[in-house]
Amino acid sequence: MTAAQGTIRPPHRLDDVPGWFPVLDQTLFNWFLDRQESAEVRGDLLEVGVYMGKSAIFLGRHLREGERYTVCDLFEGDAPDDANRAESTKSYSALTRRVFEENYLSFHDELPRVLHGPSSVVPSEVEPRSCRFVHIDASHLYEHVHGDIGAARDALLPGGIVVLDDFRSEHTPGVSVATWEAVLNRGLHPICLSTQKLYGTWGDPEPVQEELLAMVRGRGDCHLSVQQAAGHRLVRLKSKNMPAPDFPASRHPADVPTSTPGHRTPSGSTPQTRPAPRRSRTHRIAVDLLPPALTRALRNARTTRLPGPK
Repeated sequence: MTAAQGTIRPPHRLDDVPGWFPVLDQTLFNWFLDRQESAEVRGDLLEVGVYMGKSAIFLGRHLREGERYTVCDLFEGDAPDDANRAESTKSYSALTRRVFEENYLSFHDELPRVLHGPSSVVPSEVEPRSCRFVHIDASHLYEHVHGDIGAARDALLPGGIVVLDDFRSEHTPGVSVATWEAVLNRGLHPICLSTQKLYGTWGDPEPVQEELLAMVRGRGDCHLSVQQAAGHRLVRLKSKNMPAPDFPASRHPADVPTSTPGHRTPSGSTPQTRPAPRRSRTHRIAVDLLPPALTRALRNARTTRLPGPK
């Protein structure tokens, strides 16, 4: 959103909402959620850490009747500790609940259930084994991410999907440690790795991995590599000029370009230049008959006598 003269310009497209949600992850969100819906898997949706709402808006499109969608964020609230307070001040000072809600309502008729507070409130607010899809994108501090992963494990249905953001970013080592600790010691099975997120499950990863591999191999816009590490098959994906999935425009119209101040050329017309002064018949005959040198002398003399344009 951009501010102009004290007002907030509402988003027209999903890309107008600030945030980090690459095209590859949009495609993977769609694929995992569509797969669940095709298999008639029912369950709630949960996002922990919403920032301005970009991924939350995208995820909300997959909410079905009878399901519940919960989001949790500290917003402008008090952080639970000094380290989290410093993190919020540095990275999320512009984030407010009002901005998130206005962005979300630009694309949806109703807000999700909003937990305004630290992610530590999730276990007491979200029923165990109630969610089919959980996206964790909150604090980057190890202690908080460790707790968020535990909350996701408890909230997920058997075979549910958890997505952990920033698990490989250079500025978020706490997320990396907590993520791979969960893989090595807490039973989390990676399904695939994008450039930004790890997709995993506490269920059997093999069936969904096989379907995912078949889907990716049928596309020409996604790099694929498969590696083995510590007994886990790691499917690595990277976009190769992948187009963004279709997503409906918001309820707000696109901005209409305005004309340059002082320049009001009617639509479809071309700017008009000032016509050259029409020469008299006598002048045209003189130009045709007189020698060139004399013609130039007459022109110079006429230019000297004539006043300049006013």
